Amino acid sequence: MSELLALGASHKTADLAVRERLALLDGQVEPFLHELMALDGVTEAVAVSTCNRTELYIVGEAPEQAERVLRARADVELYSSRNCDAARHLYRVVSGLDSMVVGEAEIQGQVKRAYERALAARTTGPLTNQLFRAALATGKRVRTETAISEGHASVASVAVDAARALIGELASRHVVIVGAGETSEQVARAFHAHGVSTMFVANRHRDRAIALAQRFGGASGSFDQLPDELEHADVVVSSTASPHAIIGPEELEAVRGGKPLLIIDLAVPRDIDPACAGVEGVTLMDMDALQRAVRGHLSVRRAEAVRAEAIVEEEIQTFAGWLGRLEVMPTLAALRMRGDDVVSELLAANAGRWESLSERDAARVEALARSVVKRLLHEPTERVKALDGDHRHARLQLLRELFGLEEDVTSEAGEAAEVRRLAG
Repeated sequence: MSELLALGASHKTADLAVRERLALLDGQVEPFLHELMALDGVTEAVAVSTCNRTELYIVGEAPEQAERVLRARADVELYSSRNCDAARHLYRVVSGLDSMVVGEAEIQGQVKRAYERALAARTTGPLTNQLFRAALATGKRVRTETAISEGHASVASVAVDAARALIGELASRHVVIVGAGETSEQVARAFHAHGVSTMFVANRHRDRAIALAQRFGGASGSFDQLPDELEHADVVVSSTASPHAIIGPEELEAVRGGKPLLIIDLAVPRDIDPACAGVEGVTLMDMDALQRAVRGHLSVRRAEAVRAEAIVEEEIQTFAGWLGRLEVMPTLAALRMRGDDVVSELLAANAGRWESLSERDAARVEALARSVVKRLLHEPTERVKALDGDHRHARLQLLRELFGLEEDVTSEAGEAAEVRRLAG
């Protein structure tokens, strides 16, 4: 029978160099999902890839085959969990409980976009649709009912706090922001809140750079202007979706002349060549360095995290009930079909022995026989529905073996999935 499998690596289990190799950039996601769907035993797939994690949520009879596809990008030990444990992991991710900055809100939008990409690629199905909709609803509930996101904690705000800790007041500093996406916007907002008024935004698409710079009183330009800006910058924060480094040590050595410069690289894969750390006067922080700085961040509210965990567990019970019904229904449908088949076979075998039986009485005999089977199966059906998660799978397997239902369950799986898709 189909199972849900979550597997991946995150900032908690893999360093930045590994996360870079696992990262799925825009344009890589859909081909990767189709590669997963081509595997035998995989029927649904969603990929979540952010600067701090790459995770797959796979459904099928052999979902673990997806592990070798992910390992092909980076030979690393992957964490994995199944069924309700996999759902619990996603619920915690969406709620910000598994984030580098606990409570950060950006992850909810990132997971939503990952799910929408899988929908567009047509790689979701009944189970992943239910899973991601429920997880996103749980994340919204956590942020509504707790103060875990109070203060709008984010990687961007932590990066700006780290800059202030390293170089002091920021208002008089010249800041260069490379990239104009969501993270860059948060960085610009955080610097603006600290009084920074000399800000330059560089981006491949000039219109996006202009819009972001105007919002926070800065200037904008193309990447061609970046060397001139690097010469005068005090702080550089980079967050693009480039597949390769866009600033190297040669560029910095040519324009800096040993002057102090703080560079914060929020991109995965990295925008800044790690060799830049060896340039005189340059201090380089990447996501791994930022993770070390964030461990003592004040945005982590233990009491709110405890309340959030309680909400996750409450919502998981609802999902567990739905998942249990998903597992139980094909077996119960096959059991009822087996009972109907037995009645039909007996009626057919004895049809020639009832020469004097009227058509009306024959209908009564058939109704009585089917009623006996229905009543006989009622009690085991109700008991199977009431099984908890710890015993359900083993008991269902025993039931299928006792009644020889394996073929029936397999043949009914497609029909049952169609019914669940309409209901989901």
